[in-house]
Amino acid sequence: MAPAPARPVRPWRAALLLGLGVLALAGCQRREEEPAPAAEAPATGPTVTPADAAAPLNFDSRTSYAEVALRLPEAVVRQPDLHARLYAADVRDLRQFAEGAQADLSEFGGGGMRGYSRTISWSSGAETGKLLSLGREVTEYTGGAHDSLAYSAVLWDKALKAVLQPSALFRAGVNLDTLDQALCAAVNQAKKARDGAIPPVSLDATDTFSCPRAADTPFVLSPSDVPGKAGGLTFLIAPYTVGPWAEGSYQVQVPQTAFRQLLAPAYVDEFAGAPVKAAGEGR
Repeated sequence: MAPAPARPVRPWRAALLLGLGVLALAGCQRREEEPAPAAEAPATGPTVTPADAAAPLNFDSRTSYAEVALRLPEAVVRQPDLHARLYAADVRDLRQFAEGAQADLSEFGGGGMRGYSRTISWSSGAETGKLLSLGREVTEYTGGAHDSLAYSAVLWDKALKAVLQPSALFRAGVNLDTLDQALCAAVNQAKKARDGAIPPVSLDATDTFSCPRAADTPFVLSPSDVPGKAGGLTFLIAPYTVGPWAEGSYQVQVPQTAFRQLLAPAYVDEFAGAPVKAAGEGR
């Protein structure tokens, strides 16, 4: 049987096919030439820099209303669960802060006003076989004569992959008066070393400034002269806690010998030796 004659392509159909081909080719070229778009920030949040994806130890963002930053230490890289948790929580915190700054400064006109700022800086305490401790320092400006400063800390059980409450380091129900007294003595020693004219403080809560209680004060594990152990606790004390702003902050150590009898059996072997000052301590 003779093949059926080819059907002629109607002019409008040929033009349509040609047009579709040109569009497809242009699309391919654009995909080859255009760089991949950067991750987008929420519509109401600050612009996210490439550091979000390329350098997860850091986050930086700046708008006309706020400048925010996050710094994490290398130690968290070895604990990816903790790393992901801290990074996500702090970036969320910083974005919310930036949104609040925009709302505040827009309400007041913003003209000539200094933008808000917040920096979250994590530092490593001692790391033992079971534990990793990190200190968190937050400096913030939202108006006023000077920045504010606050401390917190995280104690991470590497085997459990869980954040421990500070109280978990000690025996259940144990009285911490011994540790409170040791902390108070360390604070007064640091005050005297800074300036002999600075008045000492006590545990009397009726004073204008008093010694902090250990259970209410963030701490990190102090490095030890015995490798792989903690030599004590370093308490992080913000301004206005034991003295006026001008006196500054304190990072004071309490040796493990002062509270060893208070430690929980699961963690007592994580401590040994004498504490060694880490860079930045003693401020």
